Amino acid sequence: MKISAVQTDIRIADPASSLETFRNKMASEAAAGSRLVVFPECFASGYCFRSRDEILCVAEPLDGPFVTAATEICRDCGCSAVFGMLERDGSRLFNTAVLTGPDGVVGSYRKVHLPWLGADRFVDYGDRPFEVFSVEGLRVGMLICYDGGFPEAARCLALDGADLIVLPTNWPPGAEYLAEYAGNCRALENSIYFLASSRVGTERGFRFIGKSRICGPSGKTLAAADHTRECVLQCDIDPQAARHKRIIRVPGQHVIDRLADRRPEMYGRLCEPHDLPRPGRDDNAR
Repeated sequence: MKISAVQTDIRIADPASSLETFRNKMASEAAAGSRLVVFPECFASGYCFRSRDEILCVAEPLDGPFVTAATEICRDCGCSAVFGMLERDGSRLFNTAVLTGPDGVVGSYRKVHLPWLGADRFVDYGDRPFEVFSVEGLRVGMLICYDGGFPEAARCLALDGADLIVLPTNWPPGAEYLAEYAGNCRALENSIYFLASSRVGTERGFRFIGKSRICGPSGKTLAAADHTRECVLQCDIDPQAARHKRIIRVPGQHVIDRLADRRPEMYGRLCEPHDLPRPGRDDNAR
């Protein structure tokens, strides 16, 4: 299966511009044979908002005009897409990734780990478990940006059978090493494919660094954008390669399986609640 990562600039609070980019990229990638095209975090809306009220003016429900139009484009192109948006659900707001295709919306994911940055300062914490969805038999899990730095999130998706984890992201300055190494680590740790689709350009004086990347189950970089220009990464992947977790290097002498060799009884500390202050959110309360 061919997959694509779109690295592009985004205009804040201009969904019409984002939809035009979506239409053009979906048409060209479908023509090139891609079955799944991934766009950056907050692709539909932009990211550098300064208040919750400002986000409320642009956020949409999952059955809103942007998702509806994107789904129609997927139907016309005959392939699927993942893109980021700011989701409104009643009075709640979420940084969300949407997976949609020719038959409609397949699923969505609400960002669980929130940095004190941009729109994430004002949205609510994701409230749904990590989930794996199917795209033409390919098992796809979704994370968003900062989530990529938490190995527990990717491991949950791998345990649920993900072949591919997609990460719509807005890598900021300071995230260069995370962008260069985290995807490879998450892929290697779980023997899965990992795709990070990042944005470029500046927004309200804030710069984004690009560095989109596709990694294979061995941790190898399959495609990378080591620059801040708009581009598209394409890669052919084999879902079966992500399903054979047992690695045989020397038969009978060197065999490993990073899922089967786990020792969950030793990891209880990971699930204990903590009282560390969350930057920006708890600092003023202490």
